[in-house]
Amino acid sequence: MSVAEKNIYFIGIGGIGMSALARYFHQTGKQVAGYDRNISDLSKRLQAEGIAVNHILEEDAIPFNCREKEDTLVVYTPAIADDNPILTYFQENDFRCLKRAHVLGLLSQGMKTIAVAGTHGKTTVSSMIAFLLQEAGIKVNAFLGGISHDFGTNLILHPEAEYMVTEADEYDRSFLQLFPQIAVITSMDPDHLDIYKNEEDMIGTYQAFCRQIEEKGTLFTKMELLPDLEPSADLKLKIYGDHGKDIKVENLKVETGDYHFDLIYGEKRIEGLCCGIAGRHNVENASVAISIALELGVSEAQLKKSMPRFRGVKRRFDVHLKQEDFVYIDDYAHHPQEIKSLLQSVREMYPNKEITAVFQPHLYSRTKDFGAEFAEELAEADQLILLELYPAREEPIEGIDSRWLAKQVKKENVHVLQKAQLLTHIKERKIELLLTIGAGDIDTLVQPIIEHYEA
Repeated sequence: MSVAEKNIYFIGIGGIGMSALARYFHQTGKQVAGYDRNISDLSKRLQAEGIAVNHILEEDAIPFNCREKEDTLVVYTPAIADDNPILTYFQENDFRCLKRAHVLGLLSQGMKTIAVAGTHGKTTVSSMIAFLLQEAGIKVNAFLGGISHDFGTNLILHPEAEYMVTEADEYDRSFLQLFPQIAVITSMDPDHLDIYKNEEDMIGTYQAFCRQIEEKGTLFTKMELLPDLEPSADLKLKIYGDHGKDIKVENLKVETGDYHFDLIYGEKRIEGLCCGIAGRHNVENASVAISIALELGVSEAQLKKSMPRFRGVKRRFDVHLKQEDFVYIDDYAHHPQEIKSLLQSVREMYPNKEITAVFQPHLYSRTKDFGAEFAEELAEADQLILLELYPAREEPIEGIDSRWLAKQVKKENVHVLQKAQLLTHIKERKIELLLTIGAGDIDTLVQPIIEHYEA
């Protein structure tokens, strides 16, 4: 590990990727503290684990030990504004300040890294891989982009870990800090066009990531992505998905909400596998995770035992209530293709239920760039509610908000509500299947919704 400092200060510590790093350093004996603008449930959990977190945007709130320049590393996210007073204090006083992705790259040095990239599915696939390896007794560290239901955290840490599993995030070109032995690229749908000049710029960055896979390493991807990726000849290619050449799903069937299937992996055929989480897209995710586990020597028998036990990741097709007359599912989907997969899976599992979807748009730029696509996919819900747009790091774009998006949807009676109005609204209606969707702070409504329907 190339981090000699004894104090680590995080600016934006409440983010899912930052909190995993904070936990890592805390559990390895560093003095960890940080700032976040909101004290969220995740921040409160960090505080309960002994990490000092505050939301005061002033340099006076920085702990005294973290003002010792020679002994303090500062870690920040690309979402932090350049004029943030805390970041400015550290930079003006010549502290070592590194972006989160740079630090993750340092931690991967000297380890066999398995990196999962792509517009969709990163968190689920990386969590599946980490779960299957750990279940098989393989020592692994994992930095996950969500809270695993199996581990109750976004960090898996083993003092003798040989492998590191991590998401390879395309935002801010973060994944170019990684040099994996095994890489997965799930998809390359346009996204983060606030970072990339255009789709060609984004594809070029994925090509650069491919070039960083270790010599004679392995790339798992889909046939339709190969022409754009242009992988080097020394890589071992494993093709999965609908046009899988090396990895194929066969005999897929749904029984009592569970997906059962056979998997072809090269010359192997594993019959009678069961995916422990819902959604046809998660069978595809499972196929690549299982294949990587097979590549690393996990037995077929072990995988048939482990895969049905995988419980997934918080806010990824999270089935909170499953009653005869009511179902409630929460999902992090924030891209049109993710919403399409989500609604298709819900329709397949519950063909006779009316779907009421509540969507919170995330980012002005994403909403503007993909307004037509969002409108097309959201129209597939029977009833649609849009919450006010969640801006995250962005300043407003004139004319772009949830009302603008509602007008794009070819559907009558699209409701636009403030977040505080949602509970009252749904209490007044008979709902058969409720979906809450989005990457903003819509998750703060999950527990109140559960409590209402349980009562």
